[in-house]
Amino acid sequence: MPVSSPETEWIWFNGRMVPWESATVHVMTYALHMGAAVFEGIRCYDTPRGPAIFRLDAHLLRLADSARMYRMPMPYDPGQLAAACHQVVRENRVRSAYLRPLAFLGRGPLGTNPLGKPVEVIVAALNWGTYLGTGALEEGVDVGVSSWQRLAPNTMPTMAKAAGNYLSSQLMSIEAHRHGYAEAIALDSSGLLSEGPGENLFLVRNGVLFTPPTAAAVLPGITRDTVITLARELGLEVREQTAPREALYVADELFFTGTAAEVTPIRSVDGVPVGSGGRGPVTAELQRLFFGLFDGRTEDRWGWLDYVSEAPASGAAAPPDATDPELAAV
Repeated sequence: MPVSSPETEWIWFNGRMVPWESATVHVMTYALHMGAAVFEGIRCYDTPRGPAIFRLDAHLLRLADSARMYRMPMPYDPGQLAAACHQVVRENRVRSAYLRPLAFLGRGPLGTNPLGKPVEVIVAALNWGTYLGTGALEEGVDVGVSSWQRLAPNTMPTMAKAAGNYLSSQLMSIEAHRHGYAEAIALDSSGLLSEGPGENLFLVRNGVLFTPPTAAAVLPGITRDTVITLARELGLEVREQTAPREALYVADELFFTGTAAEVTPIRSVDGVPVGSGGRGPVTAELQRLFFGLFDGRTEDRWGWLDYVSEAPASGAAAPPDATDPELAAV
């Protein structure tokens, strides 16, 4: 299970910092009833130069894209949200964290028409360790192919990181854990490989790196894009193409990528060992380059690290007094 101790002290909520326990919503909030929310997961890493948020601009662009797909007008621009991300790191005095920006529809008449509902936004900083469990990054994880398929085209936009999309992910994870696996792999509606409940999937075969395309109902992952970039820096051939389920059983290496999962090896699928049954050399080298971005071994030539300054970021608010009576209305 994920190693997580989530609570910190402050959450950015609609433009102000409020205590963790005061960041609440009414039970008639529209998003609770209708799933109307979009979000991001973003890692902040402890680096030799201090806390740095990884690929913040790309994450906030995807958040804006997700909101646009659902016709959700964002009340804060990317600069304000970037400042909020910096602020929750500073005010919670964390050097590494998992950040969760979330935009959701607030109180308003129920019904399937979401237009006109107020949009509320939070940014939280969580303490979060290795997502798929202690030792997963070194030893790999055991997974199973799920009986639940990914969303079919023209049902819901799988390119959006929307809360409702993760109902299917929950079913996959429940099934995987019931069968004794750490995680699941899903097929798309045509029976081809898609992704995990919250991770993109990569296969290595004969020195070539494969990953399902976005047309296979996968989220366009930011860690996925990072790994593709790093792999090409290594001179690896990378192919974004569809693949059948049986490709899992003959792959030399398999691994997941994602903000939470980072780069996690897969050591078996449906009880069949992958390669030698452990982390393979390509996966290990990509892990070295990926984690090297945060300890200085890999030069950040792409400007992916957004360092959290000590001074308040533009547009950020100071945390209020925890006894402020207006907090009760938040």
